[in-house]
Amino acid sequence: MGSVRKASAWLGLVEDSDDERYYDDDYAQAPQGSVAGPGEQWVTDPRVRVASESAVEHGRRIATVTPDGFRDARGIGELFRDGVPVIVNLSSMEPGDAKRVVDFAAGLTFGLRGSIERVATRVFLLTPADTQIVSGEAGGRSRDFFNQS
Repeated sequence: MGSVRKASAWLGLVEDSDDERYYDDDYAQAPQGSVAGPGEQWVTDPRVRVASESAVEHGRRIATVTPDGFRDARGIGELFRDGVPVIVNLSSMEPGDAKRVVDFAAGLTFGLRGSIERVATRVFLLTPADTQIVSGEAGGRSRDFFNQS
């Protein structure tokens, strides 16, 4: 099993026993007329939500995105480029498009010095370079709470 295949299995995008190729040479092309022209504006996707308006005022916000296809990757990139941590839920996507979105997100985080972390099966957290992730066991407090003898 190649290293790309192992990484895909670790990310939960493919089954371990499956011997399907990771990359497709023939990506599906977008339908004719689906790309915005020079005079058109991109419409914000209603599936992208910011956690709360008060968080926006303080500069602390997280976006959640549930893309339907690879075309939704642009919105993920724009949020991340603006310094917003993004939770990407790929559970409703086809496996081929989900692989492409993960590839895009990995390149995005590498290029902007951020990080990508799998938080659940087919759910990823993209964090900008200036964002700190705190785990649930900060400072060992959760262990001391239950061991009060």
